[in-house]
Parts: sequence; C-alpha cells; structure tokens
Amino acid sequence: MEWISKILFGISNSLLIPVIILLIVFFVRVVIMAGAFYGRFLTRRRNTKAYQAIIDDFTHHSAEELSAALPTYDNALVIPYLRRLLSRPGDTDYAEYLISDFENQATKDLIACRLLSKIGPILGLMGTLISMSPALVGLSSGDVSGMAYNMQVVFATTVVGLVISGVAIVVLLYSQRWYDKDANNLTYVANVLAERSQAHE
Repeated sequence: MEWISKILFGISNSLLIPVIILLIVFFVRVVIMAGAFYGRFLTRRRNTKAYQAIIDDFTHHSAEELSAALPTYDNALVIPYLRRLLSRPGDTDYAEYLISDFENQATKDLIACRLLSKIGPILGLMGTLISMSPALVGLSSGDVSGMAYNMQVVFATTVVGLVISGVAIVVLLYSQRWYDKDANNLTYVANVLAERSQAHE
C-alpha cells in the first residue's frame, strides 16, 4: 500500500510544474482576449450607431440604405452576413443557411471563452491541492520557510485560476449577448425581405 501511495504522490507532484506553466499561458491568453474584447466593444459601438437604427425601422425600401450604412470592411462577424443577405433578397433558403452558418461561427468563436472559464478554476484547484501536500509536510517537520513558500504557491495558483475564469466568463456573457442580437437582426432583415418577395409574387 505504501508504494502505491508513493506512486500517487510522485504523479501528483510531477504535475505541479505543468499546471503552473498552463496557468501562466492561459493568463496571458486571457489578457489578450480582454484586449480584443475591448476592441470589439468599440467596433460594435461604432457599427451600432451606423446601422442599428435602420434595422430597427427596417422595411423593404431600406435595403439599399442599410447596405450603404455597412462598414466598407468586415470589422465584425455579422457584417459579411448582412451584406450577403442583402445581396439576395427574398431567397429564404439562402437566408436560413446564412443565419445557421452565422450561429455556428459565433459558437466556434466562443469556444475559447468557454474553455478558459472552466479550465481556469480546475488548474487553480489542482495547483492548490498539489502544493498543500508539501506545505503540510513542512508544517509537520517544522520547516516553516518551506511551508510558507508552498502556501504562496497555493494562493497564487488559486488566484490566477479564478482571474482566468472571471475574465473569460465576462467576455463570454457579453459576446454571447452580442451574437444573439446580431442573429436577431439577421432574422428580422431576412423576414422583411422575404415578405417583400412574397408580396411581389
């Protein structure tokens, strides 16, 4: 039984360095994600001022106006879908395909946020539990300095893991809300264009 416990302890202790490295990598990744999220926020605010009012009052006569109001380059995921939707008015099959493809791309774009929101606390907890073992050993043997060092690792891994998860959750929630709004805009524009097509038949 003792040798089995030693194997488990060895495996556990060998995971500490990989866990710390992953926490550092994911922390850098989430900082980059936060910066990109802020850039998307500014871009979305500009886009909303440019065309959201047109969509809110959209009629089949507004198609050209909306097309002209779209940015000249695709600075957001929804822009090329709106442009393609306006290029083929009344094609309901194509509209359904575009909306479904947009939702798939939005889901794909949010995978990293979902992964980091879940993996951050897991890695933080792993680092905490792995470091607790030598900290307790140091406490029992009277090695106060060794115990203090391991307790620093315990708290550091926990905090970094929670920061990764917290930032990822915020980005995920806001991005999901934005994509839901974009999907709703696409659906509304497609329905209005389809009604115009049916009226002309």
